[in-house]
Amino acid sequence: MPKQKTHKGLSKRVKITATGKVKRKRSGCGHLMSGKDAKRRRHLGSSTIVTSAMAKTAKIKLCE
Repeated sequence: MPKQKTHKGLSKRVKITATGKVKRKRSGCGHLMSGKDAKRRRHLGSSTIVTSAMAKTAKIKLCE
């Protein structure tokens, strides 16, 4: 039986933490930053954990 390939687009966007959670960057910080207040820009700079339902799908796509 052939092995399942890793989804390369997803592997570039998310990382698996040591405890098995899926970590991603926040959206909305590509451009037009001057219109956002400083608190929002700081918040967008940090990463976040993917919700459980999406994480399950992501782990399957990442073949882990």
